[in-house]
Amino acid sequence: MARYAASIALHQLGVPYNLRAIAFQDMEQKSEWFLKINPNDRIPAIVDHKNNDFAVFETSAILLYLAQHYDPENKLSYDPVKEPNLYSEVIQWLCFVHGGLGPMQGQANHFRYQEETKRLYSVIEKRLEGRDWLVGTRYTIADIKAFPWIEGAAWAGIDFKEFPNIHGWVNRIRERPGAYEGRGVPIRVDYEQ
Repeated sequence: MARYAASIALHQLGVPYNLRAIAFQDMEQKSEWFLKINPNDRIPAIVDHKNNDFAVFETSAILLYLAQHYDPENKLSYDPVKEPNLYSEVIQWLCFVHGGLGPMQGQANHFRYQEETKRLYSVIEKRLEGRDWLVGTRYTIADIKAFPWIEGAAWAGIDFKEFPNIHGWVNRIRERPGAYEGRGVPIRVDYEQ
């Protein structure tokens, strides 16, 4: 689920890229060339050929990198100097998804973490009361980070009927140009609720 966040951000920012799918069945993620990109042998990971082949791994780090290097107009974040509090909130929500929602939902079916995942959804549900986006008045990398996990709620045994604010938020993101394209990299998975 997290892998879609990077491609969604790339599409939202209009950054052209080439996809290199990893053959997990052949253990390609353990190959020397990939370990140079991500020593933790996981996806997603990117290499910025416009920046001396600089490699970035971990979804949140990729989103921050893309915002810093390819979003000068702050379409997906806030300026850390001009709007430091809003920028801090974006970082806080990235960390919330990275350290809480992602790991819990990733284990929800296998290890029966549904109750903790629902609790985390309730935090986001409350956050979205009276607002369209997680931070401030616009869509940011915090929304992009949370979206792929939350869109797959049914996979984790969670029904959006309990979370109407989240359901509306998911639909707003689905309607955004670039979000649909980004969700199809490398394959499209459509979740319906």
